[in-house]
Amino acid sequence: MKRDPFIIIVAAMALTIMLVFGFHMARRSSRPIDKAGAQMKGQPAPEFTLQSLDGKTVHLADFRGKGVLLNFWATWCQPCKIEMPWFVELQKRYGPQGLQVVGVAMDDASPEDISKFAKDLGVNYPVLIGKEAVGDAYGGVPFMPETFYIGRDGKVVDKVVGLISRSDIEEDVKKALAEGQAVQAER
Repeated sequence: MKRDPFIIIVAAMALTIMLVFGFHMARRSSRPIDKAGAQMKGQPAPEFTLQSLDGKTVHLADFRGKGVLLNFWATWCQPCKIEMPWFVELQKRYGPQGLQVVGVAMDDASPEDISKFAKDLGVNYPVLIGKEAVGDAYGGVPFMPETFYIGRDGKVVDKVVGLISRSDIEEDVKKALAEGQAVQAER
């Protein structure tokens, strides 16, 4: 009989954790309506100049002619840790077709900590040190991750706030690369 209250408490705690996690994931799983992002679609992506982790000055214009997946993230962001390996894989698969994934670290971690974080996740694309002004130019970055898909012509194709499925990310990559043509994954 002594186990009954303990089992009830453990079951209640487990149920509470599942409900909280389920609520959080349900909020994250739908693509939120984003008025600023919707207004940016079809518009030129805001130009920026940021420093990469290796000290190079990088401009968005450096990637003109490529489809760009521009991802605002932070080292403390759990959903970012989920999608970054997908970006690594997509860079490998679609890089030869003109995709360039670009990560913009938007937290207060040191460049050394950001570099270690990216290395630990096997990041194979440029990681830039973000600035508030760049986030503001993109409509503000109140939630992370926040990803912009930019076509070869430099115009915003789509904006996604939060974590979405890998297949949805790949579809947006194809849109950014397509320019009216079908894109096939290299095998």
